[in-house]
Amino acid sequence: MAKGDVHTVTHEGGWANKVEGGQRASNTAQTKAEAQATGREMARDRGVEHLIHNRNGQIGERNTYPRSRDPRSSKG
Repeated sequence: MAKGDVHTVTHEGGWANKVEGGQRASNTAQTKAEAQATGREMARDRGVEHLIHNRNGQIGERNTYPRSRDPRSSKG
């Protein structure tokens, strides 16, 4: 993972986006959908990977921006 990747994680009863290498949450939200949308925009703006964690902390989804940077050759 590149430094600066965005992680959407649970945080104090809600959800937060944390930038890899940072100490604190960049922003917080009440719902996962809100945090995920904000995290997606952050990742697109920075051209990094967006990792969305489940409540148990495991990575449930990951998206690479821009798409051409994705190490996988599969579509979808």
